[in-house]
Amino acid sequence: MVTVKIRSAKPAELTEIWQSGFSDPQAAWTRWNGPYFHDVLPTQRDFETVIGPSDWLIQPKNWVITADDKIVGSINQHFVDGDLKRWLEVGILIYSDHNWGQHIGQQALTLWLTHLLMANTTLPHIGLTTWSGNTRMMHLATAIGLNLEAQIP
Repeated sequence: MVTVKIRSAKPAELTEIWQSGFSDPQAAWTRWNGPYFHDVLPTQRDFETVIGPSDWLIQPKNWVITADDKIVGSINQHFVDGDLKRWLEVGILIYSDHNWGQHIGQQALTLWLTHLLMANTTLPHIGLTTWSGNTRMMHLATAIGLNLEAQIP
């Protein structure tokens, strides 16, 4: 059994995170992210100097997922409603498809939601948005107890 943990990133890990998750524009996870997101992966320089420090270190919206102490993915959060801070959205990436099917995402997302709910007990809503073509993510959401709220045809 793989030991899954989540934690904030360390400054020295920014290069490893970029290489593992964002250096390959053809990475398997990019094919499953919603086609409406139009992902543009950051350059190494942008990740290490702007995105990484702001979103991963200073005000960490992203944490790393480790499996047996190796970084294999990330989890994130952002408020849809800006400064109101009432509607939180979460997301998850398992970078390599070699790590899919091992329940790493299920364990990590459960840990993440528990952490977020303990840190902010007044949240009325936590959402996870995906598209119908991502059946794995839909199954994961159901498996951890999230409910389907809406479908846009």
